[in-house]
Amino acid sequence: MSVEAQQAPVTQLLARARSGDAGALDAAFAAVYDELKRAARQQLRRSRDALDTTVLVHEAYLKLAGSEALAPNDRNHLLALSARAMRQVLVDQARSAHAQKRGAGQDALTLTARLGSQERAVLEVLQLDELLGALHRADPRAAQIVELRYFGGYEEAEIADMLEVSYRTVRRDWRKARAFLLAELGA
Repeated sequence: MSVEAQQAPVTQLLARARSGDAGALDAAFAAVYDELKRAARQQLRRSRDALDTTVLVHEAYLKLAGSEALAPNDRNHLLALSARAMRQVLVDQARSAHAQKRGAGQDALTLTARLGSQERAVLEVLQLDELLGALHRADPRAAQIVELRYFGGYEEAEIADMLEVSYRTVRRDWRKARAFLLAELGA
């Protein structure tokens, strides 16, 4: 990859990728690679998953690069799509493990660290995926915030920048999403 490609802003690289420049998508991912590794590291630390950070980032990249519909507009959109791809990789792995073990001995994924309170909500990856689907139908932005916080490992201020909303909006939506998830768990 040329020095020019490394220095070009991610948004320009993504525009080139949408225009058919296959190498531009690779360069865009390379530009955000360290950030994706950080997000994967945080996710895997919480989930005690068998994958390592490099494998999770690369699997997410393969999922995105293989998608005909991939057309991120800018850096934030690319990071959001990457968080969703990491979620899908983890869900796919959980489904595979569940099919092999028929559910026996599957490690639970805890939301406690992300809830920031005394609540002890423990979810399996598959259950969280189902709940996020229900939340998305009720409030798509709140579901995206949960996905970015939990699977992407982003802080509220980063999410506010990514979604181009205020920090207070992210905090409010996070509280709503958390209440929704806890209510669904209690049902």
